[in-house]
Amino acid sequence: MVDEKLMCPSAHNESGTGSVLVKLEELHSFREHPFKVERNQELFELRRSIEQEGILVPLLVRKNPYGDGYEIIAGHRRKEAALWAGLAKVPVMIRELNNEQATIAMVDSNLQREKILPSEKAFAYKMRLDAMKHQGKADLYISDPLEPKCGKELVNISKLEAEIGKFGKLRIKKKEGCSKGYRSNEQLAKMVGESVTQIKRYIRLTNLIPKILDMVDKEVLAIRSAVEISFLSEEEQYELLAVMELEQAVPNISQANRLKRMSQQKCLNMDRIYEILRETKPNQRELIKLPIERIGRYFPPDFTPAQQIDLIEKLLKNWSVENQ
Repeated sequence: MVDEKLMCPSAHNESGTGSVLVKLEELHSFREHPFKVERNQELFELRRSIEQEGILVPLLVRKNPYGDGYEIIAGHRRKEAALWAGLAKVPVMIRELNNEQATIAMVDSNLQREKILPSEKAFAYKMRLDAMKHQGKADLYISDPLEPKCGKELVNISKLEAEIGKFGKLRIKKKEGCSKGYRSNEQLAKMVGESVTQIKRYIRLTNLIPKILDMVDKEVLAIRSAVEISFLSEEEQYELLAVMELEQAVPNISQANRLKRMSQQKCLNMDRIYEILRETKPNQRELIKLPIERIGRYFPPDFTPAQQIDLIEKLLKNWSVENQ
């Protein structure tokens, strides 16, 4: 068990002045938090690090605006790893942030991760864009730690915490020398290193039903095809999903575009969907299905589908080398 005293160099209770130990049950996830927190290999390594060295970077939180306790801005994975490690308390930095500031800080701190799922980007970009637009309407300009209006790079969360820690509270001020005329989506594109078109594509994915969006995350369905499918109504998407599962097929970009056009023309139905998905695609290959009831018992219980696929691929590679 980690010595909790070693995890928290300061223990001021006043908001904005250092860190304080808080019980895990008092910490609540950010409302509509778009980033998945799963007990996978990456989180297991974080758990081991916490067990050995403690939590080196306190979580960033604010007083929960929806009830008791605190709402996590940055540190959802650290909280889950600490819970997994058996800790009762974790060090946090309590800050006074409004909804827009909190949303921007939450999104920016997570977008710096190496691996981000398309669904995570989709909802994160949408949340950040909405927050930026809301700030624009309120005519608020926030200092660099949270909203680099003229910046081209994402905020570094460690700089954010250091800046807030230094001044106690966020400073709201009008930025000098800030270039005018940038739309919110153009600002966001510059910050995350994506084109405006790609930002729009990701945000379109938020219109997908959960199971189809999950297919994008698992790389079963291409993003470009998924964007076209996002224009279908919810009912049409469920009909498409039923046909995809029955036929074990997914639409390519051309087929997805035809589905979209038929939907817009109010002539898309199950028969049309069947006709389109039953077409032979160029370079079409037969899919191999592995029943989970036959192979599931060989994986650790916390393995995700992606980890299962990676392990199967690794074992097949080793088998191929040994039998050459």
